[in-house]
Amino acid sequence: MKFSAFHLFHQFAGQTPGEVYEYQIEIVELLEELGFDGVWIAEHHFREYGTVPNIFTMLANLAARTERLRLGTGIVVLPLHNPIHVAEEAAMVDLLSGGRLQLGIGRGYQAIEFENFGLDLAEARDRFNESLDVILGLWTQENFEYKGRFFETKHALNLMPKPVQRPHPPVHVAAVSPETVEMYAARGLPILADPAAPFKKIARAAETWHATAAANGVDTTDVELVASRIVYAAPSIEQAREDQARFEASFDRSRIFNLQSAPIDRTTGQAAKGFEYYQNRYLKGGSVDSEFRWEQLEVIGDPERVIGQIQAIREMGFGHLMCDFGSTRPMPLEEMKKVLTFFAAEVMPAFR
Repeated sequence: MKFSAFHLFHQFAGQTPGEVYEYQIEIVELLEELGFDGVWIAEHHFREYGTVPNIFTMLANLAARTERLRLGTGIVVLPLHNPIHVAEEAAMVDLLSGGRLQLGIGRGYQAIEFENFGLDLAEARDRFNESLDVILGLWTQENFEYKGRFFETKHALNLMPKPVQRPHPPVHVAAVSPETVEMYAARGLPILADPAAPFKKIARAAETWHATAAANGVDTTDVELVASRIVYAAPSIEQAREDQARFEASFDRSRIFNLQSAPIDRTTGQAAKGFEYYQNRYLKGGSVDSEFRWEQLEVIGDPERVIGQIQAIREMGFGHLMCDFGSTRPMPLEEMKKVLTFFAAEVMPAFR
């Protein structure tokens, strides 16, 4: 099992964006010291819920500060970008990092982002698919040409520079709906499983992915599916429960699950076309009780319990755990360092 950390770069009350960057960069440097396998950076726009509008800029900075960590985009919202730019910037980061890039991609969901970029959220799936074809084509072909609904090359293109990794950096697709899992499994593209789905749903997603891939003749020997979970290990079960309650009390869930972030078609007030699966989560506030989080959602407890949960995730078919150690928790830097150090010392050795 590989272990990486997810970084939202959330701006908490009283913080400047510069302070957010300083905090998160120091944590990333610690991850390498502790033996983590990688880091994933989120892209968001126009809100304090994530202050990294261009992941590749941040990853280029982190590439210069690290030597071993895999550098993941978690995720690039492809419909918001020109895919040629994405292919170029990703290749440059792969080159600067000595072949350490992992490209996590998704179609996005936040209405506020699409509206402010002048895009129709209902077109997100189609834009995503075209962008993916362009990026993979530019990475793997010479004199690449493409003509689609949204993107068209006027001349044959040769990407400069090309990525270091061959045939290209690993690509993972963020998958929330069952439709997405099946669609990209058929192409052999591994998934980043829904971080807000309970254990039984991500187990089903992995099962569906492997079955669909096999049915389409995909060789899954070296495929690495990624499970994303909130993770917290404490010295005792009692402390883990107490800390979970403290974390939840400090978290305003409405800052994430609200009309701004919901995939809403403003003309109807309902979920945009292609986002029906999201409807209940975002329009009903996304609230869950403590026991649900403890039993069905989070990897949490003392080391023994956490190790058991991770073993179960591995048995589901996931080879990589993306750990969210508190992307929406206003945790002092030294406390966060202790959380990471404890996990690295008490949990990770069980899987090495």
